[in-house]
Amino acid sequence: MLASVLSPIAEALNFAFAMTWEILWALVLGFALSGVVQAVISKGEMSRLLPDDSPRSLAIACGLGAASSSCSYAAVALARSIFRKGADFSAAMAFEFASTNLVIELGILLAVLLGWQFTLAEFVGGPIMIVILALLFRAFLRPELVELARRQADKGVPGVMEGHAEMDMSVGGGSILSRVRSRQGFTAISHFYVTDWASIWKDIALGLVIAGALAAWVPESFWQSFFLVDHPLLSKIWGPMIGPVVSMLSFVCSIGNVPLAAVLWNGGISFGGVAAFIFADLIILPILNIYRKYYGRRMSLFLLATFYTSMVAAGLIVEVLFQALGLVPDERNAKVIEASVTWNYTTFLNIVFLALSVVLVVRFLRTGGPQMLRMMNAPAARHPDAHANHADNASGPTAADEGYACPMHPEVRGGPDDRCPRCGMRLERRDDSTRS
Repeated sequence: MLASVLSPIAEALNFAFAMTWEILWALVLGFALSGVVQAVISKGEMSRLLPDDSPRSLAIACGLGAASSSCSYAAVALARSIFRKGADFSAAMAFEFASTNLVIELGILLAVLLGWQFTLAEFVGGPIMIVILALLFRAFLRPELVELARRQADKGVPGVMEGHAEMDMSVGGGSILSRVRSRQGFTAISHFYVTDWASIWKDIALGLVIAGALAAWVPESFWQSFFLVDHPLLSKIWGPMIGPVVSMLSFVCSIGNVPLAAVLWNGGISFGGVAAFIFADLIILPILNIYRKYYGRRMSLFLLATFYTSMVAAGLIVEVLFQALGLVPDERNAKVIEASVTWNYTTFLNIVFLALSVVLVVRFLRTGGPQMLRMMNAPAARHPDAHANHADNASGPTAADEGYACPMHPEVRGGPDDRCPRCGMRLERRDDSTRS
């Protein structure tokens, strides 16, 4: 009796471990590259750069989103933050979409588990989805609803990853290469690397466990029936429609849904269905509840309807476009495999990138990182104790109050080139009403 219970669990964990080993190096590489990008691009100017929903602002929002953390919760928190600071609501939502769908680590993981075609589909479909969303907002989003959302946002109701969303350790001055190679740049990269891992590891672990369980326990015949495999035309339409629904109910967001996508692809969901499933991490049930807290019930329902519509439409377009170009894989051979650790290129890459991970973690620990880590999930205004000395600060706040303050420690004031000595964040311009 006990064996009959433990055997399926062991099989599911076996699949989960195998996928973890297969993608480990890709995760380290993706987060490291993301840390490099975040270290040289400041969050401080986002609100100023996103004043409206013009094509230029939306393009900038996509670029800024692609250069930020892939944590869905952090993206949602940061989108509210820049909206409260004056950014256009549509541009803030475009940033949110790009932050979870156009990031480096997602593309690498998709290529490793599913194939390069899926990476290409993500980076083609993501902008298409954002354009569709912007058009839906222009057609149906009323100013009075935006105003209600702004009033609710200004209440500052806490969500998740508030502190992580506000952190800005980007390095200014000099060329990008010189900033990356500097001691301050190395510190910033290590801090972004570890905080990104800390913000996403639960979703990755949950995604791998659920993917392992589905691979081990759900027969292929069920998936083929569920995804209408015997009806080629219907399956191509049904896939993008049902993919976001499955994503909503999985509770897995960020890049944690990629292992699930691999299981669904092997099970028979359409190519566009995989794309729509990946897109839908921003409408999982916990995040929908955060939208309700941030913007109110009416706006949360509006976001659900428009987000879902844009995801389905983008998935359908990806399906048609990639079928027409002959880019949809003929074989369904995503890497959902049983555990097998052998001396091959995967093992070699895992060793190399685990060594890189150790270097970054050690740097993080030696430069006040743990104290910053404790601030990640707290509201921005509630950090009474942060580390007093960020090891590689370029400068401390000046004595003169030039209208800039630390977003996490408002009492720390100075000029535009100063950093907060307590968390290392770049100071941001304050409203006139807050100046002393």
